[in-house]
Amino acid sequence: MVDDFEELVRLVEERPGMYLRHSAGPAPDAEAGPSIDYEGEVRLPGLSATTISPEPWWPRSVADWIARRVCLYAELGDEPERFPWLLTGRMVGRGPDHEPLVVDVHPVARIGESALTAAEQHYRRHFHVGRTSRSRAWQSNASP
Repeated sequence: MVDDFEELVRLVEERPGMYLRHSAGPAPDAEAGPSIDYEGEVRLPGLSATTISPEPWWPRSVADWIARRVCLYAELGDEPERFPWLLTGRMVGRGPDHEPLVVDVHPVARIGESALTAAEQHYRRHFHVGRTSRSRAWQSNASP
């Protein structure tokens, strides 16, 4: 269990290529098999996940990237039996929402509540939460 946001950042820095998943956990996922696209009624070739390691082009801190990724997908853990956890594996494609589909999954750690709370606080301090490309204020101040 990773209960500290700084510990989460160190872990991601030390193990590039890690993914974040929200589910009932590694054992239930292994038993259930790959993810399903319920809208299209298609069994996917791996587990749906999201990246948590920063992209090489990201100019800001690793902590900023991680906080944003954790918070953008937080609603996936709102169901009582689901929680966020870290994993490594091999990406075999992308799902219908452009999410990585991962096989050969190796669980790394569950992300605890205190780390999630700290990630949300970091996110709110360092980002204009809710601002999008549709926001007029952002468009008028942005460079082409």
